[in-house]
Amino acid sequence: MRRPDQFQGLQGLILPGGESTTMGLIAQRWHLVTPLQDWVQAGKPVWGTCAGLILLSNQAIGQKQDGQPLLGGLDVLVNRNYFGSQRDSFETWLEVKGWEEPVHAIFIRAPAILQAEPHVECLATLTGADGAEVAVAVRQGSILATAFHPELAADLRWHALFADMVCTAAG
Repeated sequence: MRRPDQFQGLQGLILPGGESTTMGLIAQRWHLVTPLQDWVQAGKPVWGTCAGLILLSNQAIGQKQDGQPLLGGLDVLVNRNYFGSQRDSFETWLEVKGWEEPVHAIFIRAPAILQAEPHVECLATLTGADGAEVAVAVRQGSILATAFHPELAADLRWHALFADMVCTAAG
């Protein structure tokens, strides 16, 4: 999507992984920050994975100098590179609230949620190198956010969850 008019007809939006600072700067350049913020504030379904989670957060630490554009809407404090650099990327199994079987999760230079408001539902946590338990998957109303990359794993339950959110919102 490169123009605000391209939001017409969409029922759900995925903000993918990548480099959140670059994604924010491109959104600014293409005048997409306000339409994206409007989308989130209107309660339309949005799923942020990794960098998308960072962009959706209300607050981020570990940003580059002068910060980066954040869309906001997700009432969390996220640490951009909580799990380390690119070479610290890893795979693990996560227990997810309400799911019987764990999910395979792939973390690539991943963020983590350090704090969340009480109305943010924590779906999965992980213990960091510092021993602290941090949230790595949350849901707040029509916002789904994962610190890892479900699109790289064979398990489609995250995708099904988001598809259900979109269908429910569409009525």
